[in-house]
Amino acid sequence: MTQFDLFALLRELILPPASLFILFVAGVLLAKRYVGAGRMIAASAIALLYLLCSGFGTLVFVAPLEALTSPLSSSNAKGAQAIVVLAAGRIADAPEYGGAEQPDYIALARLRYAARLQRETGLPILVSGGNGTEDGRFKPKALAMKRALEEEFGVPVRWVEPASANTAQNAEFSARSLKQENIRRILLVTDAMHMPRAVMAFKGEGLEVVAAPTVFFGSTMRAWLYPLPTAENLRRTYYALYEWIGLVWYKLRNVPPT
Repeated sequence: MTQFDLFALLRELILPPASLFILFVAGVLLAKRYVGAGRMIAASAIALLYLLCSGFGTLVFVAPLEALTSPLSSSNAKGAQAIVVLAAGRIADAPEYGGAEQPDYIALARLRYAARLQRETGLPILVSGGNGTEDGRFKPKALAMKRALEEEFGVPVRWVEPASANTAQNAEFSARSLKQENIRRILLVTDAMHMPRAVMAFKGEGLEVVAAPTVFFGSTMRAWLYPLPTAENLRRTYYALYEWIGLVWYKLRNVPPT
């Protein structure tokens, strides 16, 4: 098991729904000896799972996180020298592409917006994302991103950063390449929930960052649907919780400083 695999396992155990199922089982087991406390813990796990699966969870966790950033305005974009777009997930062995690795739908949303910005501004693009494997089974994500931008969206990519394994490394390795060409001010493209943490990372590397967020989820649901639990609500709150934990971790370690 690689370090990346271990981190992924720990992440899934800490975040819901796995952590809530663990809490529920712990409550059931505890109830055999301490009935009241055990039942309270088990009930709390179910209540929290419902909250995260409902639209109320989106209001509590997603909307405030997305409120930390705002859509790009043309005035803010002035003076930028490059566009940096960050990787998300991958689809390995996509059969419709002859088994070639492809960016997942989150990464594609980022790439689509980056392509639009490139057409509007003419700025060069840097794609950042690694997580390739030593055996070559998985290629760095940045390679599939470059291919998608050039072949599917018809925009050129100047720099490929293929070594980063996380957001902090996205910033560190991208800044290294950009500073070699005296680029200090960038348009940073990622989704709205990821943007606050990404901005912290890139500013910590000494770059001037103009946030160019995409994919806002916080206000996309009708109020009468809030009580209904759905898998999509759980996916969004899972992602939001991951980002909130990441922001707290960055601040506690002061890496990078704001």
